[in-house]
Amino acid sequence: MLKGFFHVPKAVNEPVKGYAPNSPEKAAVQAAYTTMWNSQIDVPLYIGSEEIKTGNTRNITAPHDHKHVVGKYHLAEKQHIEKAIANALESRKAWANMAWEQRAAIFLKAAELIAGPYRARINAATMIGQSKNIHQAEIDASCELIDFLRYNVEFMTQIYNDQPKSDSTVWNRLEYRPLEGFVYAITPFNFTAIAANLPASAAMMGNVVVWKPSDSQVFSAKVIIDVFKEAGVPDGVINVVFGDALMITDTVLASRDFAGVHFTGSTHVFKDIWAKIGANIHHYKTYPRIVGETGGKDFIIAHPSANVKQVVTGITRGAFEFQGQKCSAASRAYIPQSLWPAVKEQLITDVKSMKMGSPEDFGNFITAVIHEGSFDKLASYIDQAKKDADAEIIIGGNYDKSVGYFIEPTVIVTTNPKYTTMETELFGPVITIYVYEDAKWEEALELVDTTSEYALTGAVFSQDRYAIEVATTKLQNAAGNFYINDKPTGAVVGMQPFGGARASGTNDKAGSALNLLRWASPRTIKETFVTPEDYRYPFLG
Repeated sequence: MLKGFFHVPKAVNEPVKGYAPNSPEKAAVQAAYTTMWNSQIDVPLYIGSEEIKTGNTRNITAPHDHKHVVGKYHLAEKQHIEKAIANALESRKAWANMAWEQRAAIFLKAAELIAGPYRARINAATMIGQSKNIHQAEIDASCELIDFLRYNVEFMTQIYNDQPKSDSTVWNRLEYRPLEGFVYAITPFNFTAIAANLPASAAMMGNVVVWKPSDSQVFSAKVIIDVFKEAGVPDGVINVVFGDALMITDTVLASRDFAGVHFTGSTHVFKDIWAKIGANIHHYKTYPRIVGETGGKDFIIAHPSANVKQVVTGITRGAFEFQGQKCSAASRAYIPQSLWPAVKEQLITDVKSMKMGSPEDFGNFITAVIHEGSFDKLASYIDQAKKDADAEIIIGGNYDKSVGYFIEPTVIVTTNPKYTTMETELFGPVITIYVYEDAKWEEALELVDTTSEYALTGAVFSQDRYAIEVATTKLQNAAGNFYINDKPTGAVVGMQPFGGARASGTNDKAGSALNLLRWASPRTIKETFVTPEDYRYPFLG
């Protein structure tokens, strides 16, 4: 597919609204929150043109008030998954052949719907269903999602415009076909933007999708579905199913037409999916694309030259925004002895000042973790740290699930650089700090590189450029997104393409053209103008 004579609007990053007191955007999202809190939505399966209500349902509740039910969603059986696959493949016939600018227009319209009439609604759904405060909901469900949609259109046109060299005797061209089959999108609870982007990026390139959102993200997923429908995504292009993850995955991977998986979630689940694809490889029509972003044990390391307030802000924002449930959240830190007293004092002061409660109160920085399973896991690690001789909790350490799944922002200090919470992904508002000797800067960098199986994000704080250079070199493989004098979270589409390696994923960089290329199967076309009519070359005489 060629760019032709069309020029799409140049992508620009969506400005973040401030939601200041008495602002119109604050009033709008508060009104949407109140309405949706009492909405009692009923979310069906979306298969082809049908909205299927199976009658087998689960409740949608708010993590910060888990007894309050805001709606229900319907669970699929195997027959529904098979039907979703069949509908996707039937829809592929028209969708794969649709002109690229028509597909682009659909997703550009979706971006503008979110930027305008759906903004308050998608933010409120994310606040209720995922317990994000208004700022976290705004930068995720609105700004990042809008950016994904706008920039992916720009990246798509760049890809289609990339053509091989030709000369006077031959015309060479590349056709960027969608994959032959369907794509399976598995999305996480923690980012509404990721939930939308994983099916949308594949669909934008002409693919059809079976999408399984997280059970803990259904509320905002419903808004995404409404946006896509209003924007004009044809029936059957993105089919949405809920239910038993193992059954859905096994049914999808058993199909001969399975062509790829777009995944964000746990490392263990992704490895299991990879193994099943390998076991089925002789069955598939084509080699499936396997794209995944998985876990992280993201780090902050401060050099003795670092600015204390900058380090502390990097820790507090990096570790505790959205309760530490970002894939990129800081969960281990390395602080030099000379800075530790000042860092400790400021850190305790800052964490004590954080308010915790419902996201409906815009003054709350911390809200609830996503569900009881997460709460119980985090509580168990906190309790163990209270018992261990090589660990000390200097702030936080309390938790309560009587109303919502609330874990206090917690800072553990350890004398053991290989302590369990320095190595294990917790996915919550808990950070562990190891204090190193100033003279052992390079040894500390070695610890950072070798302590974790993950390599997603990391940050170095230093005012010494030589130290920054050493860290950048030594930690080359320790993080796919590396930050200098900033927290390790907050990648922006089009500015910091996101993804890591090692056990953190395939590093296909969401928010760049690299990811979209995974959903295209190029065909080279060579046309010769004057075709030879004799096999003999000059060297034959």
